[in-house]
Amino acid sequence: MLNKMNKSHGGFTLVEIMIVVAIIALLAAIAVPNFLRARKRSQATRMLEDLRVIDSAIDQYAIETNKAGGATVEWTDIQKYLKKGSVLYNSGGTDLLTNSYNGGTFSVDGLPKLSSTTFDKLSDVAPSDFWSPFY
Repeated sequence: MLNKMNKSHGGFTLVEIMIVVAIIALLAAIAVPNFLRARKRSQATRMLEDLRVIDSAIDQYAIETNKAGGATVEWTDIQKYLKKGSVLYNSGGTDLLTNSYNGGTFSVDGLPKLSSTTFDKLSDVAPSDFWSPFY
């Protein structure tokens, strides 16, 4: 009677549980690096778009204030032409990795540049041709 009772209760063996854990670990080993790479690529794309917006803001500032080519532009001047409350507006002229665009100085008719530190950190997912003409 006791023998019949034990056979009616099923369960997973240790080997079956280990196989499931191994499959989950294999899937995680494949997925996590791809996720991290996609995250870095999205950061690079965001910074590239920020550089384009900064370039447009410099142009708008120069047109409205009649600045000549090569004139120095401060971040506070550019900030007036960015959407208030946006991440870029509140960034103080720094990218997502807290490195300054252009070293903090901008000029009319000059393109804003990505910092070399940021480029080095993202170069595995965004080579120099990705950043063109902002690097």
